Amino acid sequence: MTLAPEKPPAEPTLARRRGRWIDNWEPEDPSFWNAVGRKVAWRNLGFSILAEHLGFNVWILMSIVVVNLPDAGVHFGVGQTFWLIIVPNLVGALLRVPYTFAIPRFGGRVWTTISASLLMIPCVMLVVAVTSQAPFWFFLLTAAAMGFGGGNFSSSMSNISFFFPEGKKGFALGLNAAGGNLGVAVTQLLVPLVISIGTGVDLAYAALMWMPLIVVAAVCSWTLMDSLTSAKPDGSSYRTALRNKHTWVMSLLYIGTFGSFIGFSFAFPSLIQLTFTDHTAFVGLAFLGALIGSVTRPFGGWLADRLGGARITQWNFAGLAIGTVGVMVSVSQESFALFFGSFILLFVLTGIGNGSTYRMIPMIFAEETRKNAGADADADVIAKAAKRQAGAVVGVAGALGAFGGVLVNLVFKFSLEGGGTLTPALAAILAFYGVCMATTWWFYLRTRIAVDRVPSLAYARV
Repeated sequence: MTLAPEKPPAEPTLARRRGRWIDNWEPEDPSFWNAVGRKVAWRNLGFSILAEHLGFNVWILMSIVVVNLPDAGVHFGVGQTFWLIIVPNLVGALLRVPYTFAIPRFGGRVWTTISASLLMIPCVMLVVAVTSQAPFWFFLLTAAAMGFGGGNFSSSMSNISFFFPEGKKGFALGLNAAGGNLGVAVTQLLVPLVISIGTGVDLAYAALMWMPLIVVAAVCSWTLMDSLTSAKPDGSSYRTALRNKHTWVMSLLYIGTFGSFIGFSFAFPSLIQLTFTDHTAFVGLAFLGALIGSVTRPFGGWLADRLGGARITQWNFAGLAIGTVGVMVSVSQESFALFFGSFILLFVLTGIGNGSTYRMIPMIFAEETRKNAGADADADVIAKAAKRQAGAVVGVAGALGAFGGVLVNLVFKFSLEGGGTLTPALAAILAFYGVCMATTWWFYLRTRIAVDRVPSLAYARV
């Protein structure tokens, strides 16, 4: 009797239901990933980057608006100017935690559509503000609405983390983060050019230029993105992370790196205008700082992989201290070239530090999870638990890091209001970098004996 040939296994398919929900997402299964998963994941990543990039475009927008308000006939004091810079940074930082939990609640497709659509609110408000000579309180409310863009980073990173297998997740999240951070440089490059079209300065264009793109992003998110039922909230990992001292140590270090990056990005155009009044033409080059800081972030992760996250972070804070001293000298010597060059150095180092600190987090919590699980625990279970906890720490550190930008601009505000100089603010920032250097050394580089005893804690050498 001739046996019938066996049928080849059926090719994996997606189990979809209404609302573009996917119920059977298995990115760790190679056959599923190669057959259907890869295409879906990369499509969602592409539109996630678009929405997140626009979020950063709008979040940083006030940094350019404030330096052009006098040309538009709107005059505010130094303190009021800095509040317009501080408030969107503050609101964006506060929104990062709830935005993270919005993905499991609403789904990636719906929430990306909502978060992109919300960006229309500050754009409309800005048009009203600059065309009606609105009072300061309305400008301040507009600045607060721009904070919607700051929350997009957390929800976007949370959403994309569910789509990719562990072996490809780092690269995907790196692209997502870089795509967002570059939005800062794009705004600071393009907005000064667009508002100068025609005669004079028309600040309404600063908002109008983003509106069509926001509509495109919202429509694409709604029609082409997906939601995963497997994207469940992991409250236990967050609770565990909040009880671990390393969460707060790494958050402090990330305040020093990302807080500096976003704080300097918001302030740099205004600092050029207020500190060197005869060099205001160089405000248009302020975008170089954010651009360089975004591009060097992956380089920081690359260096950490080869030389160790803690070692790179330690030297990075030393470099930030040197750059800060350079800015202090430039202010006292009234040297714009040294001022601009020192700030560019600071942006380079904040980018490298962002990459190296993020590299430290999974290493630290892999060891913490192994230590708490015991010798007999299953290695695969430990690895998955460590990844969930590291992800929770990234969410906490990301929110607190963004809040660091608020602190940076508060010290600039009080320094300029109190004495008309940046020196006290720079001295405070220099002292903070010293604290970060000491913290890195104390927790991760202090004793070579401890590092040798627990090889997985050898962050300086891994």
